[in-house]
Amino acid sequence: MTAKLSIAVVEGDPERARMIVDGLRDAGDYEIAVIGDVSSLARRLAALAPDVVLIDLESPDRDVLDALTLASSPVDRPVAMFVDRSDDSVMRAAIEAGVSAYVVGGLSRERVEPVMQAAIARFHVVSRLRAELAATKAALEERKLVDRAKGMLMKAKGISEEEAYGALRRTAMAQGKKVADVAQALITAADLLR
Repeated sequence: MTAKLSIAVVEGDPERARMIVDGLRDAGDYEIAVIGDVSSLARRLAALAPDVVLIDLESPDRDVLDALTLASSPVDRPVAMFVDRSDDSVMRAAIEAGVSAYVVGGLSRERVEPVMQAAIARFHVVSRLRAELAATKAALEERKLVDRAKGMLMKAKGISEEEAYGALRRTAMAQGKKVADVAQALITAADLLR
């Protein structure tokens, strides 16, 4: 059995909040909490730790976006924001704050769930891209370490690049470590001996 998706709805107007909640209930069986006071948004979101955040505001201000950033970094959860009016700077700030879907105008009961699903899908795509970028950066850093260690071995022992890599690889296998870890240890030891 899978757990229900928990959704925090941020809406100060009780009628609009009810419309959003009704739209979600029409679409599925969700665990829904409504936050009506944006002044305590960061604290409430941190306490609730929802899977998804839906925010409906006429025009989001910097305080709401800052609270959203504090409580929900871009890697934490999908966030969909419905606004009645917007400008480019607010939209950019919202996206930088971690908003996965930014919808201007047209909030209706029927659109709530599809927009939320789009936000979830976009969040997963962006999360995957972030993970791939982090893995690529880590691999590049490891390669730099290995290249530096190979250079040190080539200079110290007068061997070829292939032989230097072979020495690092044999040592890594013998110690049950990654080649990058052995390279880092060699670099650290060499730095200590200077």
